[in-house]
Amino acid sequence: MTQNEEIKRRRTFAIISHPDAGKTTLTEKFLLYGGAIQSAGSVKGKASDKHAASDWMEIEKKRGISVTSSVLQFEYDGYCINILDTPGHQDFSEDTYRTLMAADSAVMVIDAAKGIEPQTRKLFKVCAMRDIPIFTFINKLDREARDPFELLDELEKEFGIGTYPVNWPIGCGKSFKGVYDRQKRCIDAFSDAHRGRERVRGIACDIEDTARLDELIGEYSRAALVEQIELLDVASYEFDIDAVRHGKLSPVFFGSALNNFGIEPFLESFLKMTTAPLPHAAKERTVDPFEEGFSAFVFKIQANMNRAHRDRIAFLRICSGKFERGKEYYHVQGKKSIKLSQPQQMMAEVREVIDEAYAGDIIGVFDPGIFSIGDTVASGGMGVTFSDIPTLAPEHFAIVEQIDSMKRKQFAKGMTQIAQEGAIRIFTEPGMGLERVVVGVVGVLQFDVLEFRMESEYGVKYIKRDLPHQLIRYIVGDVNPADLKLMQATRVVEDMQGRRLLIFTADYEIRWALEKNPSLELAEFHTM
Repeated sequence: MTQNEEIKRRRTFAIISHPDAGKTTLTEKFLLYGGAIQSAGSVKGKASDKHAASDWMEIEKKRGISVTSSVLQFEYDGYCINILDTPGHQDFSEDTYRTLMAADSAVMVIDAAKGIEPQTRKLFKVCAMRDIPIFTFINKLDREARDPFELLDELEKEFGIGTYPVNWPIGCGKSFKGVYDRQKRCIDAFSDAHRGRERVRGIACDIEDTARLDELIGEYSRAALVEQIELLDVASYEFDIDAVRHGKLSPVFFGSALNNFGIEPFLESFLKMTTAPLPHAAKERTVDPFEEGFSAFVFKIQANMNRAHRDRIAFLRICSGKFERGKEYYHVQGKKSIKLSQPQQMMAEVREVIDEAYAGDIIGVFDPGIFSIGDTVASGGMGVTFSDIPTLAPEHFAIVEQIDSMKRKQFAKGMTQIAQEGAIRIFTEPGMGLERVVVGVVGVLQFDVLEFRMESEYGVKYIKRDLPHQLIRYIVGDVNPADLKLMQATRVVEDMQGRRLLIFTADYEIRWALEKNPSLELAEFHTM
């Protein structure tokens, strides 16, 4: 294949949802169809259960929740698919927000009984900001669910976009009979007996064939379905692929990920409707994926993916051209040419060394400590620097202090490496070094992740003391914090890049600091 042909067959998308909507289960079924795994794991279950492929960290297996995004690449029907499976819990939204910057489209999973939930709302806004296609999978139709018209209305009002139901549910819960495919004009009949072991084949049936419909789904269900489809044909949005590709119209699919129902039709339709890799905005210009030169940006860093080797992997989203192993590229922020060592294709923590990759792909490279989130790597002479990746300000703080002085080096190494990943913020206080640090997180569950990882990956236990602080600001300019008049509760800290910051318990502390120090200028905690 030519370089352009390889790029055109790439599909790179994120899967987003509120916790427990079925996101990771849906991901597992995609992997089944692509032949990437032989049997689907369970996100929740006993210790002896098989775990989801995307939940590879020990804490994920123990807690039954996704705490970090995973990259999964596989082939299906001629497409090369890169899935970015994101954490659903709001406490890990920092990781999710960054990961969405590497996606060309998003699949939004919604629980049919609960509808739109807070985390779904937040993640949608990030997608809308980037003007990327958004596809909706309404899950768990095999359980009792809300009225589908009500769900569509909620989607349209909450997100300000149109919806186009590609298929339509026939009942729900115990009376769930399947879905009617509006485009193929056929019924996919549901049977909970197969539990995802068989592929569902559509039964061709015109909506006007009353006798055949009665035979397939019963007279009562047929009457309700005919009335609903007639209403949809008159009142719903018309299908417009251009509106879909600009995030203005969301194709909606109904099904049951746990029962493997509606997954393959969804995957096939999605791959046809979504786009090949999209252009990416750089500070100098917009970079087209089909450009000859290679360019990429770092959107995630993960330490200790291979605990035996204590490695550190930088995840790169390729934005243009072709990557070739062994070739030198320019690290813009480091201002030097480098060879990307051990380039790998990812399947969660399972990795395979590759010789080449194309725009749209996600690759992992060994990071000896030179990369930061948002860094640009490109062919020499391209002259591009990709835009900063948005980040969230920490809202919860705690002092963390080592217990065993004999493990001082392990404590410092663990805190430094985890800080470099970007999701958990590590700050030092004047004169304290890395023996005692201030930790800042978006959500309190991140404290549990830090404690678990420090003990399991670095063999370190520590004492944690929660702080009442909730707000953080950068100190602008060359100001000596020791000369500032601050309220007693206000703390001075430094990040790993040596930038000075102040953390406050409330807004009035910020106002007081600015009033008492006329020359003081503070900046919002915004980008990395």
